[in-house]
Amino acid sequence: MNYSLFSSESVCAGHPDKLCDQVSDAVLDAAISADPQSRVACETLVTTNKLVLAGEITCSQKLNYKKIAKKVISDLGYTQDIYRFGPQTDIEVYIHEQSKDIAIGVDDGGAGDQGMMFGYAANETPELMPLPITLARELVQSMDLLAKKELPFLRPDGKSQVTVRYENGKPTFVEKIVLAKPFDPKTDKEEAKNNLYNLAILPVLEKYKLPKVKIDDVIFNGTGAWEIGGPATDTGVTGRKIVVDTYGGMGRIGGGCFSGKDPSKVDRSAAYAARFIAKNLVAQGLADRCEVQLAYAIGTKYPVGKAVETFGTAKENQKAIEDYAWGLLDLSVGGIVKYLDLLRPIYQKTAQYGHFGHPEFPWEKLV
Repeated sequence: MNYSLFSSESVCAGHPDKLCDQVSDAVLDAAISADPQSRVACETLVTTNKLVLAGEITCSQKLNYKKIAKKVISDLGYTQDIYRFGPQTDIEVYIHEQSKDIAIGVDDGGAGDQGMMFGYAANETPELMPLPITLARELVQSMDLLAKKELPFLRPDGKSQVTVRYENGKPTFVEKIVLAKPFDPKTDKEEAKNNLYNLAILPVLEKYKLPKVKIDDVIFNGTGAWEIGGPATDTGVTGRKIVVDTYGGMGRIGGGCFSGKDPSKVDRSAAYAARFIAKNLVAQGLADRCEVQLAYAIGTKYPVGKAVETFGTAKENQKAIEDYAWGLLDLSVGGIVKYLDLLRPIYQKTAQYGHFGHPEFPWEKLV
């Protein structure tokens, strides 16, 4: 770790891109619930009073796409006309079955596409995640919870950014925090900032045993005002937050997003397997930081390439580390799906606050 400062950002669950991810994954969950062997590649786009679903889905049962999307919209708090997105939103659906050319390879256990996937872990937090993205994620989650309870003047959408000081490769303290959250203009901006400082920022820093940040080192709504967020002010599309979804820029990312894709798509399942391997390597004390790369070709069952990088933090020789890594699970597409038990409706939740670092997900378990 050569950076002296490192910044990562995260976004609230109501951010337009994340809204799209959640709709796409809610469709995936519905398809898997109806038929575990469903093939899903679902994209969502949102703008002012408009939601468009498109993609390729093969499922033995008919799905009510509009009903699924409307529930996600409502659950995220888009329930008022002032947001220009909500119950009145027009929903268009353009979905057809998966290409037979792709199905030929996938139905036999092959990867649904080519590509490379990365998994990362570091001993900076109990979750074995990088500290900057962990703090950024915790802050947006806290803001969303406060909006439902103590601070009802907060509105859907929002972002965070955290800059962490590193010394000798280890995080030491937080230098700067940036928060953005739309809120009712009847509430004074300084009052909103003070509430977020006391109820979100300080508890998160205390949770990770970090020194307090001065309120002067917190930027809140940098343009001065933000009343209305969501799709009416920022068009959203599935798959545009893959750095937020993963490691906040500290670990590499692959070529594809996760949301809206069933586990036959290695963009998703192999990225989960790579995180599982990296986390277990660090948890076993074989390295302080670890990155695992996997690569697949469409229609092939096993990776065409795999590698482990420990950035000079290894505690054992490379052969011992690789022997441990590749012995953890069968890296065929079917092997990953079976070992991590991925044919379950668990995906909508992954589209909020990142796919990694949450102990309830099977790729986060330790052997």
